[in-house]
Parts: sequence; structure tokens; C-alpha cells
Amino acid sequence: MKRLHTLPSLCAVAVTTVFTPNVMAVDESVERIEVTGSRIKRTDIEGPSPIQSINKDDIANMGFDNLQQLLERMPANGAGAFSTRGNSQDSTANGGASISLRGLGPDATLVLINGRRVASSAFAEGITNSFVDINNIPVSAIERIDILKDGASAIYGSDAIAGVVNIVLRKDIEGIEINLGLGEATGNGYDEQTASLVWGVKADKGSASIILDYFNNGTLSASEMGRFGTANQSPYGGRDLRSGRGFPGSFIVDKVKTVDPSCPADRDNGTACVFDFGPYNLVIPSAERIGAIGQFDYHFNDDLTAFFEFAVQHNTSEAGGAPTPLDEEAGLTVPGTHPNNPWGKDAVIDLYRTVDAGARRWDIESDSMRLVLGLRGVINDWDWEVSAQKGRSESSQTGDRSQGWVRTDYLQAEIDAGNYNPFGGTYNSAEVIDRITTSLVRQGESNISAYNASITGHAFTLADRDIMMATGVEYREEDVSDVPDVQFQRGLIYGTESVSAAAAREQYAAYVEFSVPLTDNFELQLAGRYDHYSDFGSTTNPKVAFQWGVTEDLTARASWSTGFRAPSLAQIGLGPSQASSFITDKYLCAANGPNHPDGTCRPLDFKSAFSGNPDLEAEESETWNIGMIWAPTQQFDIGFDVFSIVQDNKIDKLQLSDIYNANCNDQNSSVCKRFTPEPGKTFGDINEIESSFVNLGSQEVQGMDISAHYGLGLDQYGDVKFGLEWSYMHNFEKEINGETVDYTGEYKYPKNRWLATTNWMMDDLAANVNLSYIGEFEDFNKTRTVDEQLLVDMSGSYRFNDTIKLSVGVNNVFDEEPSFAIGDEDGDFYGYVTSVHNPMGRYVYTKVTFNF
Repeated sequence: MKRLHTLPSLCAVAVTTVFTPNVMAVDESVERIEVTGSRIKRTDIEGPSPIQSINKDDIANMGFDNLQQLLERMPANGAGAFSTRGNSQDSTANGGASISLRGLGPDATLVLINGRRVASSAFAEGITNSFVDINNIPVSAIERIDILKDGASAIYGSDAIAGVVNIVLRKDIEGIEINLGLGEATGNGYDEQTASLVWGVKADKGSASIILDYFNNGTLSASEMGRFGTANQSPYGGRDLRSGRGFPGSFIVDKVKTVDPSCPADRDNGTACVFDFGPYNLVIPSAERIGAIGQFDYHFNDDLTAFFEFAVQHNTSEAGGAPTPLDEEAGLTVPGTHPNNPWGKDAVIDLYRTVDAGARRWDIESDSMRLVLGLRGVINDWDWEVSAQKGRSESSQTGDRSQGWVRTDYLQAEIDAGNYNPFGGTYNSAEVIDRITTSLVRQGESNISAYNASITGHAFTLADRDIMMATGVEYREEDVSDVPDVQFQRGLIYGTESVSAAAAREQYAAYVEFSVPLTDNFELQLAGRYDHYSDFGSTTNPKVAFQWGVTEDLTARASWSTGFRAPSLAQIGLGPSQASSFITDKYLCAANGPNHPDGTCRPLDFKSAFSGNPDLEAEESETWNIGMIWAPTQQFDIGFDVFSIVQDNKIDKLQLSDIYNANCNDQNSSVCKRFTPEPGKTFGDINEIESSFVNLGSQEVQGMDISAHYGLGLDQYGDVKFGLEWSYMHNFEKEINGETVDYTGEYKYPKNRWLATTNWMMDDLAANVNLSYIGEFEDFNKTRTVDEQLLVDMSGSYRFNDTIKLSVGVNNVFDEEPSFAIGDEDGDFYGYVTSVHNPMGRYVYTKVTFNF
């Protein structure tokens, strides 16, 4: 059999194969293994579905010690992914990071460890977007990452709509390996330190491995980012998105909005003294991660093995934002007798910010635990396995009195006593600040218990061909809770997201899969899975796929499947929760007239309130993939895959723009709640917009992936290997309320992403050059284009002897800035798209490895 060799030193290697006659013949001396995308153990690693595999050498060549930074360079990762970059107190998943295949969102991407599910993050992002926090997976522990770019609900169940990311951990280790690393961004002082200890032993009766990992990074503050750290982007061609909640503030005196007389003229817009919250943001917050992973096998005999896996991880991080913003809803008043009241009349605090209390900061701690215990063996040439798994993710957010958390009742008491001066941009004394601040805690927990039994082997022979089969059953229990501080629930803390959730469910499933060799060079895969959930009901999903060796050099493959995503526990069990958003109140603007200061129609931040929906239905999907691979030599291959994913019953928040258009033209609306208007005015300012989560519509994505590899021998000058992974988005449409919106090439949805790699090796010397490209896309206002970006990474290594290896590298060699964007006014305030482009700049690192 002729086989295309994978190239271990190339990043993002595509798993491909080429068939020759008798390819289905099995060498019984070769061990069967289970590969991502199939439950059937096989003697080769290739199946009918497209898989991008990144091994530990590829990871080392990329130079990233943070899994999120590594995966965001992968072309298949798209819109919807998020990380700690740009995380602020307004995020609901501080400290977490995710991956979003095909741009369909983290909840449409199933993340596995060693082929098994893990507990989701205790804190959901975007209030209810459940995800697996990839910050809990240390890079030093990874043997390889398999990215299955195909629907896989028929194999793995819920969430595998866009595909699967399977993190395979290192095992079968012999000896000791120590890794130490240092790195620093050249323009802003951001730094990282890493250390890991890898130990393993193998014997006739089994094996054991333990990996200890440490990661630490410093803080990159927006105040160090210059033009990319201010909310006023108007000098650079963007918009002025400074907040109306200012310092000095504005007040309502005799029912009329009145700006504090001490507001500087360049910040007075007539109704507010605008405030630049940008410099208070943390572009990359500090983080420390400590973890341990162990894997153990014990062979009772040749046909029976016990195995045990454990993983524990402790992460700390921080999140932060500008000082507490207050508005009329807080109900704060200043008596006319206050010694600092410039009007000598009772006043209501309309828009104000307690800058003197300091920036708000969260301290975040996250602890995760994973235990797997099982038996595997062989009976009459059938491989079987039974296992039990426990997983837990716990998170807490805390803030103390020194971290800017102001309680409104405490503040009102100090104002009434004449101790706190809210006028003139006054910085009140530390004693007064201590009396108006408080401590907070938010606690979340997510648990999973899973029990699995499976068997795979030769089912029967049909027309002299062996039919392979895998079948199994699963049972799983999950629960999640997210408990905010009681002070949030009492309405005493303002300007920060507040999330409450509690839910639990049970699920059981049965699946079957067949591999049918119809001819010597044509394999058919048939799979089906039944899932039952205690909350929303049952679903059955099939998959049909094939791979066909058209010629000795040319292979074709195709697949079709259906999939589903169960409503997240956060979406079902969400309690009263709040989020902040920016919107331009066009109704208020039009009613006040163009000559009124509000007639400028500035976007302002306001509050939206959410609650869960126990009647949500499961999301459903249909996926197909068609591809070909041409491999005329052992050194060269090129292939493509055309894919389509249609996702129906998409669960999402109601669009705030739709709610606004339908309800905010009514001063007395129970959905769009407004404050009392000023005398003679039609509308008051928006107080709160009520929203919810519903099965909103559908989304559809089509595109093509191209993968190519080439190896070149240079005789006495070593060997060079080239690789290319390119993802092209042909179409991305969302149907919302019966209207289809095309996102292709729109904001955050570039049509093209690619990664090109070059690796040169000669004896103990190696060098790598990686090019990472993100194509252009339209800015949010649809009047301009956000430019494409090409980043160049370089690294080199030298092995001095069997013990010591030194590596050095530079990521973003040419110190490219993020492409300028006006932004969406709802998170992207700073002149670039935070979820797409990294503002860190040039990063230089060195690593040393010791082997004993």
C-alpha cells in the first residue's frame, strides 16, 4: 500500500490518504487505534472526514505557550471565538477562552480531551454561551490537536455542529523533560514565563506519566496602547464613544438636565460631561496557571488493561474596567443643603462616575478537575472499553473595597451627611471612599458525570469483505450554577453585568457505526446515534461518508450528516441577569429635534435584562463535505474540501435593534422602559430593555478548505518542508425573524484566512517561518473596509547534545498593528476588532529544554 506520509514538522498537517488495490486488507500484527471522527479502531489514521492535525512539534514551531493564541491562528477558527484579550468587567466569562469553528460560535464546536467530553466553564460567555475553557489545557501536555472539520453528532452527540477539537494528551513517556521559557513584547512590556516538568516510565506491566505545568503572563493595559487605548477614536477616523456617565457628572435640577459647571468645555455635550473609559481597560489581563496531568495504564494480561487519568488546574486572572457608572435609575439625590451643591437646590444625579473610588477590578480564580477510570480489553478480537468520568469546573470572581466597587446606599448616606462631594470632579478622602465601597463575590460551578461502554471489531463478512463495527452506550449527568453577589440581586451595584443561573439534566445515548469496504479502494462509513435529554426530549442523527481511491495518486471523499445542539443549561436555567450595550436612541433624538444637544444621536450605554427560557428546542443542523486529495509523490500532496453547514432553530438573544424598533417609540412600553421625560419632552432616557433567548432562526455557511504540503531535500544542506492551510468562506447567512442577512465579508467575517509554514532542518539545527493571514472585511458601518493583515513569525532551535536544546523566536516580526476599524460600538471601541486582531505587537521569546 502506498501511503502519503504526514509531515510532523509542518504546522496544521492535513490527514490524507491514497488508496491502491487491496487497501482494505488488514495486517493483524498492526495495532488498531481509534482516531478522531470515528469510534471504529483501524490500522491507519485516515478516515472519510477531513481532519487537521497539529502535533507537539508543530506547536513548538509556532512558539505559543497559550492554547488560545495558537488556535486563533488556525484558519478554520472564526467569528465568535473569544479570549481574555479585551476581557473587562462587562464580560460574563472573565478569564476564559474558546474556539469557534467556521464562525458558528463556541457552542457549535465540541471540545474533547482524549476523545471524551469535559465539564463546561462555570461562567457562560454572553450570559448563556456555554463553552469549554481551553485555558484549562496546558500546551506542554498536548501530544496533538485534531480539528475535525465536519459535523459529528452521529459520532459524539450534541455540540458537534461545526466540528470537533480533540486534544490528545502526551503519554507513553520515558525519562524526564524540563522546559523553561521567557518572552516579552518589545513595545509595551507585556511578558510571559513558562515552565513544565514531564516525567514518564514504561514497563511490561504498564506505563505512567505525570506532567506539571506553570504559565504566567503580565498585564497589558489599554493606557499603554496609545491610539488603541482610547474610546475617542475621532482623531484617527473613528467615532467618539466616550461615555455620558462622566466625572464631573450631570444632574437633574428643577427637572432639567444640567451639566456640572466645572465640566471642561471639550467634554460638555450639553447634557453630559463625557468620559474616556478606554485607558482603564485591560487589553490582556495578568494570569497565572498551574496544572498537573497524570495518565496510568496497568496490564493485567494481554487482553485486559486498567487505565486512570487525572487532571487538575488552578488559574488566576483579573478583569477590570472604568470606575462605576451611575445614572438616574440609581435614585441618588443631593439635597439643596449639601455644602458643595452649586445650585442650592435639590438635585438628582443623572449621569456620574465615581472616579475617586478607583477603577473596578475583579480577581478571578478557576479550579478544574477531571478524573477518568476504566477498563479496556479484547474478547474474541473485539476491543471493548468501559469507563467512568467525573469533571468539575469552579470559578469565583471577587472584588474588595480597594477595587472600586461602590454601593449606592452607602454613597447616598455619605452624600446626605455632606461627607461625599459629587460636584466639580472632586476626589474625596480615602476615609469617605472606604465608607462607600464594598466587597463582592460571584461563584459558579459546573459538573459532569459520564459513564460509557463501547465495543468495536469485525462484525461480519459480506461478499468476502470484512465489515467493521463500533457500538456503545453513554449516560451523562450535568449541572451548572452561577450565583451573583446578593448586593447585585438587591440592586445596590451598578454598571456591571449580573448573571444568575441554575439548572441540571440527565442524558443517555446509544450509537452504532459501520465501516463497509464496498470495493478494494472504496470505503463506506455509516453511523447513527440516538440521544435522549431529560429536559427537551430526544433526537436521532445519521451520518453517511465514503473515501474512494480513484487512482493510485487521487483520493475522493464525501460525507453527509445531521447534527444538534441541546440548549445550554445556562439558557434554560438563567435567572434575572443584566448586560450593558450601546445604542443610538433615534426616537429620543428625533423627538428632541436636531438643534437640541441630544439631536447629535450619540450612542450611549444602557442596560438590557434577560431571563431563561425552559421551552427552548434543540438546534438542528445538516452538513455535507466533498473533497479530493492528489498525492503524486511521497513529498507532495494537495487537497481541497468543499463544505456546507445549515443550522436551524438557532438559539440566540432577541436582536436589541429589533426590540428597540418595535417598542422604544412608546414612552410607556413595558419592554423598553424609559425614565420620566423632562418637562415638554416626549421621551425620557432609556432605563432598561427586556430581552430573552428564543429559537430565533437559522444560519448557513459554505466554503472551501485547501491544504498542501511539499518536502524538498537539499542534500548536505538539510531538508525543507512547506505547508499551507487555507479556509475560504463562500457564504455565511443568518435568518432572523424571517429576514436573511448575508455576513460574508462583513464585520468579523473575512472571506479568507490562511496559514503558510516553512520548516528547515539540518542535523541539530532547525528554523521556521510562519505566515498568518486574515483577509479584509467590511467595517460595521458598511462605509469602509477593514484591511487585511499578514503576520510573520520566525523561530529557530539548536540541540547542543542529547540533554540540552535551545529555541528562540519572534512572533509578529514586523510589529504589525491591528487593522483599523471604526467598530461596532458594543465592545469594539478602540479602533480595531478585538476578537479578530491582536494588538500585542512584536513578541520575542526563548526556551530551553532539558532531557534526562
